[in-house]
Amino acid sequence: MQILLIEDDLSLAQGLMRSLRHDRFTVNHLSLGRQAINSIKTAAPDIVILDLGLPDMDGTAVLAEIRKVNASLPILVLTARGSINDRVIGLDAGADDYLAKPFDIDELLARLRVFERRLSSQQHAALQIGPVSLDNKTMQLKVDDALVELPRREFMLLKILMENVGRVQTRDSLESKLYSWGEEVASNAVEVHVHHLRKKLPEGFIKTIRGVGYQISNQ
Repeated sequence: MQILLIEDDLSLAQGLMRSLRHDRFTVNHLSLGRQAINSIKTAAPDIVILDLGLPDMDGTAVLAEIRKVNASLPILVLTARGSINDRVIGLDAGADDYLAKPFDIDELLARLRVFERRLSSQQHAALQIGPVSLDNKTMQLKVDDALVELPRREFMLLKILMENVGRVQTRDSLESKLYSWGEEVASNAVEVHVHHLRKKLPEGFIKTIRGVGYQISNQ
């Protein structure tokens, strides 16, 4: 899952990104509301964490603008404005959840996992293509009913391909979903993940579309 964190407190943002990445999320960070709106217009993340106290525009205005761009994007508001009235305003403006500062990181992670489960259920909890089954809830891969262990990024890559069966996924789009902005990524990182996956999957399951990317065809 890819998270966009919109938070102007750099120290808090860095701590959150460490915790979220440790909990297997891919995280990108922006500190300005207008930057975030433009980013979401270009490529929406899976989940947004939004601070309301931004320096360039009020967070509720950012929330309203995001909702104009994407009505269904899960948004968790994270803010020091903790009164009941503030929560009501935030929820009415389009937030899906609201967590007041100071907060416990374990509670934040639990709330994000609720979002993740909702998204997985919308996109099917289990993906089945031929002899290959991928369970989004348990993060387990089975090939011919045999359990196969996958590292996090291999799981994420296979999940993207299986959710988009029949559609070609470019190397650039896959890389953007697997890695955070600014993260050091080898030029052949996606190819290496695909190489390792192919050793664990039936022959020909992942097809290379030369010069473009990768695809799983309908079996």
